[in-house]
Amino acid sequence: MELTARQLAEVLHGTVEGDAQAKVTTFAKIEHGKPGQLCFFANPKYEKYVYTSRASVLLVNRDFQPKAPVTPTLIRVDDAYAALADLLKYMSELKKQYHRRRSLRSRIAWSAKLGSKVNVGDFVTIGKDCRIGDCTVIHDNVTIGAGTKIGSHCIIYPGVHIFPGMVIGDRVILHAGCIIGDDGFGNAPQPDGSWRKIEHVGNVIIGNDVEVGSNTTIDRAPMESTIIADGVRIDNLCQIAHNVVVGKNTVMAAQTGIAGSTKIGEGCIIAGQVGIVGHITLADHTTVAAQAGVIGNVRKPGQTIFGTPAIQHKTFLKAYAKFKQSGEE
Repeated sequence: MELTARQLAEVLHGTVEGDAQAKVTTFAKIEHGKPGQLCFFANPKYEKYVYTSRASVLLVNRDFQPKAPVTPTLIRVDDAYAALADLLKYMSELKKQYHRRRSLRSRIAWSAKLGSKVNVGDFVTIGKDCRIGDCTVIHDNVTIGAGTKIGSHCIIYPGVHIFPGMVIGDRVILHAGCIIGDDGFGNAPQPDGSWRKIEHVGNVIIGNDVEVGSNTTIDRAPMESTIIADGVRIDNLCQIAHNVVVGKNTVMAAQTGIAGSTKIGEGCIIAGQVGIVGHITLADHTTVAAQAGVIGNVRKPGQTIFGTPAIQHKTFLKAYAKFKQSGEE
């Protein structure tokens, strides 16, 4: 799609400085900018590329003052980074063409009810009594179990498996290969040393505006629900065990594992390869550093914790300094 600098400025509520008819068809990093591309400048570390970029259009903050001649047409906005996010969303919405499609190679139960403009790809299975909202896109090789409810404007990518009885809100994105609602790891030890499987009859409830990464698994509860609240972002290859509650707007990076019945507060940031034991609570706005192992409650909101077992950031740095010193003696 081709857009002029003037059109871009109108979309982003910015002002044009240079050729208002400069045209762009794609995006690039500022260090790679070429004619026909749009780049953005928000981090001072990259200022040197402003003066060498050959991009046609460059998004900059309103208060940016060049120290040398600039070739691209500038579009000045309040926040260049936020404006880029808005522009990418705008372009994505333009490309979406919602229309009704039912692949002849899909299998949809007669009792399932699909809203308007639902797109169903090849080899999709939709079980009995499912409810799918308007404008949801279901890609190839997806399985949706009986009685599942999915909201409107969702995107379900290839190979996703949703078990029976799940509840998924509006504008949810489930990336390829993720699994929603398989049995949790529940086993009871027996006197003879064997293990007895605990049946799981609960479900998973996913709120609105949630994104779940590829090959992530969210287990159903033995009773009641595993809950992923509104606005949560979960990366690839994460494990969310049964009865976990993840609070609103929490983000979780790849290879994180959360054991059963743990409650994660709102607005938490959980970095990659974090392990969190079961039956504990993390307060709102907790930040957990990469590869941390959390083995106890975090009761005070807004803390940053490091290490295994995870402790407060300042305490960890002091302990690490002493650890390094002891190795040098």
